[in-house]
Amino acid sequence: MSLPSFLLEILVCPECRSPLDEETEGEVHELRCTGEGCGLVYPVRDGIPVLLVDEARRPS
Repeated sequence: MSLPSFLLEILVCPECRSPLDEETEGEVHELRCTGEGCGLVYPVRDGIPVLLVDEARRPS
């Protein structure tokens, strides 16, 4: 399930305030920070973005 485009336009990374890009791989939906040097990846659970820095993972 993809997030509505209007929602992606207003969501930002809570860590660095950069825009987020949606990534989907199979059943896994995530939002990746586009900020240089940040790159946190936030989960999307049941269609709801979890924008908590403690829940985010660093890219590998």
